[in-house]
Amino acid sequence: MPQNSSWNPLVLARYLGSHVGSFFNPKNVSQLVSTDVRLVSSVAVLVIAATWIFRSSLRRRYLTPGPPRHFLFGNLLQLPSRFVFKQFSAWTHEYGPIFSIDLLGQHIIVVGSNKTATDLLERRSHIYSNRTRLVMVDELLTQSTYLAFAQYGDLWRRLRRASHTSFNSRAVKSFEPFQTETAAHLALHMIGKPTAWEHNLEIFATSSMFSSVYGRSISPDSPYIKRSQQHITKIVASAAPGAHLCDLVPPLKLIPTWLAPWKRDALAWHEEESRMFETLYSEVEDKKKAGQEHHGFMAELIDGADKNGLTRKQLAWLAGSMVGAGADTTAVTLINFVLAMLHYPGAMRKAQAELDAVVGQGRPPTFDDMPNLPYIRAMVKETLRWRPIAPLAALHLSTEDDWYDGHFIPKGSTVIANIWDMNRDPAVYPDFDVYRPERFLDETGKVDIAPPDTHNMGHVSFGFGKRICIGLHFTNQTLFISIAMMLWALDFQPVLDKDSKPIIPSANVWHDEGLVVRPEAFGCRINPRFPEAQAILEASLMGI
Repeated sequence: MPQNSSWNPLVLARYLGSHVGSFFNPKNVSQLVSTDVRLVSSVAVLVIAATWIFRSSLRRRYLTPGPPRHFLFGNLLQLPSRFVFKQFSAWTHEYGPIFSIDLLGQHIIVVGSNKTATDLLERRSHIYSNRTRLVMVDELLTQSTYLAFAQYGDLWRRLRRASHTSFNSRAVKSFEPFQTETAAHLALHMIGKPTAWEHNLEIFATSSMFSSVYGRSISPDSPYIKRSQQHITKIVASAAPGAHLCDLVPPLKLIPTWLAPWKRDALAWHEEESRMFETLYSEVEDKKKAGQEHHGFMAELIDGADKNGLTRKQLAWLAGSMVGAGADTTAVTLINFVLAMLHYPGAMRKAQAELDAVVGQGRPPTFDDMPNLPYIRAMVKETLRWRPIAPLAALHLSTEDDWYDGHFIPKGSTVIANIWDMNRDPAVYPDFDVYRPERFLDETGKVDIAPPDTHNMGHVSFGFGKRICIGLHFTNQTLFISIAMMLWALDFQPVLDKDSKPIIPSANVWHDEGLVVRPEAFGCRINPRFPEAQAILEASLMGI
């Protein structure tokens, strides 16, 4: 090539074309290797480097806006150790409904509006249905058996398909007897031990899930209650963004266990939980083999084991994970409901008036009353919207380069939906901080309505797209019957100070547990609404 030749790709192409023949001439191979190949290789490297630099600068130009970044740590040092969703909300107000941050080189897209989340995570779910790699909670603690964290692929599809059979909108009706019974027990326990109301809610939530999954009731002092609560506490804390260094630096997983106590402890915990779940599996399996009629999710999983293509261990973990995940979310949601009743007694009175008109005080409510209790249905939606227990949705991962609203989203980006912002979007909920169930009913107060891009539920607290919570229909049923049963039987009032003045707890003080945020502990006075409530509940349980 002449010394004064340009590095223009067209000149390079002409040069290569003119030398193709000589390159394959054996007499000239040695000379070409020693001169031309080195020259061509150098040119190729320069062209590739220039192209990469150009594309990188172009991508940076069109990346979503975001806060300034440290050259080494990105935005890591700007994130608080707790309540990360609050910092995300502040950045949403500053940079818009979609912005980006950097965590040690990991590109994070944060979405803060219903429309943007729906456009990306729902309408383009084929790109955003994978999960960001979580070494601790997915690969070590649960070994890819948790639907919420498993990578999008064949195993996830089999787990999802097996779950959908029992938890789709029609199938969950089979759980209504279990849910009604545990809701009646909840109301009775609230009457009998009103000062332990929060503990009662936690026991109820676990009992409801346990009976629905394993087809049998358990007593409030059953060891499975405590074990289930400990299980989900571990999972929730471990799944929080930044909770473990191995999630930010995945190659740390390769460290031998004898050099990594954290890895050894995680694997030992997994084996311990596996023993518990497989014991519960065996109990159901043995009863079925003995010819005993058995209902519940675990029984259905066993019946469909061959069709689902899942191992015994995977089935056991799938069932066990449903108990812990469902119990925790239900309990915290009901605690938020009690908090709302103390702040908005007018909503409580309106719901009780509806119950008295439809149900009366001679029997407790049932699922048959659900079509005629629109305000109670709206209460379920508003409780989930007003204080979402998981302010940040589980992490999504983009599997392709994508463009949205003029912004570039590179393949491999982590996408976080800030549910807190979406459920408090002033464009959708002008009085977002007010607990107002009426927002989900039309002017007649009888027909359900919901804003656009909210799954027709009025909120986005269950997640998005193909990764939406598999238990959403079951949870809505549980919340409906428990809220209806409690409001039918009970009054919720604030505790009084020494001067008999009500103490209204703050609605804006939370305890951060990782993925889940719950209110700080608060006091509440609970009394029967009418003298016969306890006897009627007891009689109803005898008839179940």
